[in-house]
Amino acid sequence: MSFPLPEPTPISQPYWDALKHGRLTFQRCRKCAHAWLPARAECPNCLAAEWDWTEASGKGRVVSWVIYHHAYHEAFRDKLPYNVALVELDEGPRLITNIVNPEAGLKAERPVTVKIEDEHGVALARFALV
Repeated sequence: MSFPLPEPTPISQPYWDALKHGRLTFQRCRKCAHAWLPARAECPNCLAAEWDWTEASGKGRVVSWVIYHHAYHEAFRDKLPYNVALVELDEGPRLITNIVNPEAGLKAERPVTVKIEDEHGVALARFALV
């Protein structure tokens, strides 16, 4: 069973390249300063196609999470139970991720810090509860 891996596009490739080099990045609009993830060609706030990649501090907070007790894909069977969390970076963008130390007490508003981890040869942004 193969593990489902991200499929970078020309727009998202800089995000994946930055993670490979130990940096978490996001896009910021040059017109309205809105910041977002995942990568896209235009600002979701004003629809301008003028943006830059910005390096994140790696700090944020837990917004929400769920614990999976059933594997909806065979590749995740050995990971059960596992969490999927929504984290908001201090700079504003939100991303879907995993918390690496849920035993520390998952709860809303808990501060987190990025932990870039390798999963099947791909660098992924995961987070640790502070």
